[in-house]
Amino acid sequence: MSLLKAESPHTMNTYGRLPVAMSHGKGVRLWDVNGKCYLDALAGIAVNTLGHGHPKLVPALQEQVAKMMHCCNYYHIPDQERLAAKLAELAGMTNTFFCSSGLEANEAAIKLARKFGHDKGISNPQIIVYEKAFHGRSLATLSATGNTKIQKGFEPLVEGFIRVPLNDIQAIEAATKDNPNVVAVFFETIQGEGGINPMHKDYLQEVRALCDKRDWLLMIDEVQCGMGRTGKWFAHQWAGIKPDVMPLAKGLGSGVPIGAVVAGPRAAHIFQPGNHGTTFGGNPLAMRAGVETIRIIEEDALLDNAVVVGNHLKEELTKNVGHLKGVKEIRAFGLMIGIELDVPCSIIMSQALEAGLLLSVTADSVIRLVPPLILSTKEADEIISILVPLIKAFLDEHFDSKSSSHQNLTMQKEKA
Repeated sequence: MSLLKAESPHTMNTYGRLPVAMSHGKGVRLWDVNGKCYLDALAGIAVNTLGHGHPKLVPALQEQVAKMMHCCNYYHIPDQERLAAKLAELAGMTNTFFCSSGLEANEAAIKLARKFGHDKGISNPQIIVYEKAFHGRSLATLSATGNTKIQKGFEPLVEGFIRVPLNDIQAIEAATKDNPNVVAVFFETIQGEGGINPMHKDYLQEVRALCDKRDWLLMIDEVQCGMGRTGKWFAHQWAGIKPDVMPLAKGLGSGVPIGAVVAGPRAAHIFQPGNHGTTFGGNPLAMRAGVETIRIIEEDALLDNAVVVGNHLKEELTKNVGHLKGVKEIRAFGLMIGIELDVPCSIIMSQALEAGLLLSVTADSVIRLVPPLILSTKEADEIISILVPLIKAFLDEHFDSKSSSHQNLTMQKEKA
């Protein structure tokens, strides 16, 4: 492993980095500065949709860089129109605002909901959000997030959020009873940072119906689970519903920073000139990346690939570790996979790195796999061959240690 002694003295100490620096990549593999190769099952946290150095994407981006990278939004940007039209087609929605990240997209969604409320005469609009949610780290998105650890130290949080548990329609009805200030419901179809937790199909349909009944906006954060990761363009499409507002980012640009807020008819015209804006959002380079990413996904049938390879990974994981003591559940939706253990397992992230596999551990005890959508079945088997022994060794060590501690305690009591 390419060991690095310490964080640079000139960068803020905001990341608990692993001791490696990456140099370059090709397909689903990365190489560090010392030449060691890694199989990438993380894709920059669901960002590198097409892997690294994709032969169709690279020439298009090189061409765009040579033509123009940035143009401000004072002027029309043709690829904005192309990408917006394509997203409207794929989502069955109408209009898009472009920004540069998932946080910005979610922040814009929150602003849309508040403006929607004010336009209806509601002076204190409130938004339903969820336990274990993650929407970003700005003050508003942090407040919508359901994680007290990352909120700590940044109080007072932004008001206007009502938090409820997942997949419980009665909880929403109880939390909003006799409250005329509610304007929207906001959630991830599948929570990423929260542990790969899905909203159930029937629940999604119930929330859509409730929003229609109450005249609320249904706002679905597809930042991590969207753009083909589950085998549909957007994960909520498995439930046959459409949101009113849909933030996107991550995989939309295959590594080029991009964010988007796609809106349906009820939300498409809430923002007017002067209500919202961005400097970098919608720039020609990011728009070209989005247009080309979607084109390549379609040409190479990567939605189908996500289903086939994702199912293969789930089957192999279930067969090899699903029965083990200490494995609580394996949750897999295309190429978005979480293996939940019953103990914290962050050490597996560094152990996998040492073994040549990139992954992450989220929510303390969930091993997360979000590989590029180009992953093949053969490469999935490589992931299995590395990861399964790591999980088995970790659990063996944990339970052996636990058993030894119990035996020692018993012996001490007997001697006493």
